[in-house]
Amino acid sequence: MASFPDSVNENYIGKAKFIGELLVPVAPFDQKSGREAWTVAFAPNGSYFAWSQGHRIVRLIPWAKCLKNFLIGHGGETTNALSPPYLSRQNSREGQVIPEADEPREHTIDCGDVVWGLAFGSSVPEKQSRCVNIEWHRFKFGQDQLLLATGLSNGRIKIWDVYTGKLLLNLMDHTDIVRDLTFAPDGSLMLVSASRDKTLRVWDLKDDGNMVTVLRGHQNWVYCSAFSPDSSILCSVGAGKAVLLWNMDKLTMMRKLEGHHNDVVSCEFSPDGALLATASYDTRVIVWDPHKATVLLELGHLFPPPSPIFAGGANDRWVRSVSFSPDGRHIASITDDRLVRFWSIEERAPQAIGSLSSGLCCAFSAEGSVLAAGTRDGSVHFWECPRSVPSLQHISRMSLRRVMTSQQVETLAIPIPLHNFLTYKVI
Repeated sequence: MASFPDSVNENYIGKAKFIGELLVPVAPFDQKSGREAWTVAFAPNGSYFAWSQGHRIVRLIPWAKCLKNFLIGHGGETTNALSPPYLSRQNSREGQVIPEADEPREHTIDCGDVVWGLAFGSSVPEKQSRCVNIEWHRFKFGQDQLLLATGLSNGRIKIWDVYTGKLLLNLMDHTDIVRDLTFAPDGSLMLVSASRDKTLRVWDLKDDGNMVTVLRGHQNWVYCSAFSPDSSILCSVGAGKAVLLWNMDKLTMMRKLEGHHNDVVSCEFSPDGALLATASYDTRVIVWDPHKATVLLELGHLFPPPSPIFAGGANDRWVRSVSFSPDGRHIASITDDRLVRFWSIEERAPQAIGSLSSGLCCAFSAEGSVLAAGTRDGSVHFWECPRSVPSLQHISRMSLRRVMTSQQVETLAIPIPLHNFLTYKVI
């Protein structure tokens, strides 16, 4: 068994540039269990990086400071393109405004239990709560509000103010581990939690964190969920080969995607919403057309590909995490074979690889220049992502697909080759 097909010479695959790591101090007689970095996350505005470093602790670090320490750019200095701007910040509870000149501060948060899920959420005042009849709310989130949601082993979800490190809300309804959290990207502060209690719960933070509904459909643990860029579709994945799509306007299930042979543990939409990547213990990442429920691309991590029976068991090539680059052209995957892979959606072999032991999760930075990966020992490793200038055709395709589904594209009076390009059938 090999990690690459016979047609690919591993020596010719590019080596991803390792740029730095964040380590966790190890105390004497420290237990190995409970140290895992189950989740890493970047703030949407690029101001902060957060990770669960084990033993109930979450670290919040200003991302510009982190980048500077890694000495990315020309002459060991961070470039302006990689330096996120500092925004003015408002404390939602006390109405205190922090001057724009102040730099973001680092915070260490004790969440009270093992942290499994992390998610940043930013507020847009124009997005109203679904609970329109309630005029008074305990919290009034400002335009520059940035929140961090943490999902805990005891089933609770805690909401923190990123700029102050203060606890704002404590959400309680799950009966088992909250494995994953995701905010709607439209600024509505709608939060979805995925749990081992086989449910997803939708919370409205603009309505003081009240629960909107429970999404039921999974027969086993729910591992991960992800919103489409326009917040209209939610994908949830879990044990038992489950990949479910939900209509978030009607809060109903749309369809199931069938193709994996083992537990599905990670998912993410492309920036234009036209593609959906799912990662599974069956050694594959599948790239779907979520609008038509069809498979567009399979990224294998074990060759020859295992049979469905073998793919359903332990195979030393479990894919732990998948992430889409903001450029819409690259995908990163973390596997048990001690490699992180950078893929191009135009190729079936990795564009670059890096060494990573015991990797669990990964995420691209907001600008897409860096990939962060968390490990079982609580540390985080960073790589510089492969760079290339996107073609005008790709930029145009992404612009169109942000506002049109595959079905709408197919109704256009254009040549078939252009249809196939716009619907990503040519990848």
